[in-house]
Amino acid sequence: MNDRQQSKSELAYQWIRERIRTREFEPGHRLVLSAIASELNVSTVPVREAIRQLEAEGQVTYEHNVGARVSTLNREVYFQTMETLAILEGYATALAVPHLTPTDLATAREFNDKMEALLDDFDAAAFTELNRQFHRVLFDRCPNRHLAEIVYTEWEKLDYLRVSTFRYIPDRAMESVAEHSRMLDLIAAGAEPSYLEAQMRDHRMNTMVKYRKKLDETDRLKDVDSFTKMSSN
Repeated sequence: MNDRQQSKSELAYQWIRERIRTREFEPGHRLVLSAIASELNVSTVPVREAIRQLEAEGQVTYEHNVGARVSTLNREVYFQTMETLAILEGYATALAVPHLTPTDLATAREFNDKMEALLDDFDAAAFTELNRQFHRVLFDRCPNRHLAEIVYTEWEKLDYLRVSTFRYIPDRAMESVAEHSRMLDLIAAGAEPSYLEAQMRDHRMNTMVKYRKKLDETDRLKDVDSFTKMSSN
């Protein structure tokens, strides 16, 4: 693929991905190559390449005799992404720790303080955005930029799958703030990066475990409710 074609493919990729991210293209939305190509004033070739890339990322699903559609929300994909992020972000943070400055730590504490201030009058969306900013401070100085970019990509995938996990498990927010504070104290005290890596990984996994438990409880309640309704008929 020449540079011009690659540039058009990247344009199409970014255009489609942004509409998936903002929910302009909802899960299940059919991606018509000719319509997108006409909108971007390109041929269908770069659009097809863009859709293939999005399919590889799990954001688009190809169905026989139907074509490409925006992937529907998939619970297991969410948990797999969380597990992946726990491992990658933990390592990226460990690599970044030796490069963090006192200003970085002060900025992270400021974000965490703002998160704590939201606990009494909880705003899940605002809390999630501050949480993202907090974590970004800790891993953004990772010298392995490729790894950092992968972490950013996994964050974006989580945004697509769920607007805010904390909306479903608001009681996890207080625990998360406390874990953030402890992590900052450990960094300031000069804890070993390998230990901090494990702490960050566990921090992520704790959220995932609590969310999975919440969903399982909800599913059981639905099953009981359905059984009760059938029994009463």
